[in-house]
Amino acid sequence: MSGWVWAVIIIAAIVVIAIIVGAVMRNSRRRTAHLRDTFGDEYERVAVDESGRPMKEGENELRRREMRRANLDIHPLSAEEQQRYLGQWQQIQSMFVDTPDRSVASAEQLVNQVMQARGYPVADEFENQAELISVDHPDLVSNYRDAHRVYERSMSSNADTEEMRHSLVYYRSLFNELLAA
Repeated sequence: MSGWVWAVIIIAAIVVIAIIVGAVMRNSRRRTAHLRDTFGDEYERVAVDESGRPMKEGENELRRREMRRANLDIHPLSAEEQQRYLGQWQQIQSMFVDTPDRSVASAEQLVNQVMQARGYPVADEFENQAELISVDHPDLVSNYRDAHRVYERSMSSNADTEEMRHSLVYYRSLFNELLAA
């Protein structure tokens, strides 16, 4: 073959490679944008390094969460269930003044009950629950984690009343979202 045929073949190969690389980069950017939109602050916590660049391992973790969540049968509560849980929540709030630690423990238990009634697995360790919640309620998951940490500290009398108040507020936010969804 002559030199000009080789030149055309090489140029064609370079063009094909450039097209493939461009398509891969576009898909990667699209996936990153989807994950940022879906997970919000949780994306930053899990999938971004200290310099602000997306990390492949973190993005893979968020995609795994989405797949695990997609395999669950999450369903709304009946009107009767909503009313029953709402009544229980009101009791929890009313006992806070006298027994804030018991109130926080009851809030933890009630949120778990509502999650289970909706179809979330609650027998798992807490972090697995939080990961699944992050798919449906990304704006609340960091507060949920904070509330749980305070709950754990309150069990050993290491949380002050103000922390427990914040914890109860955080639980209430997630509780309301789970009830309304």
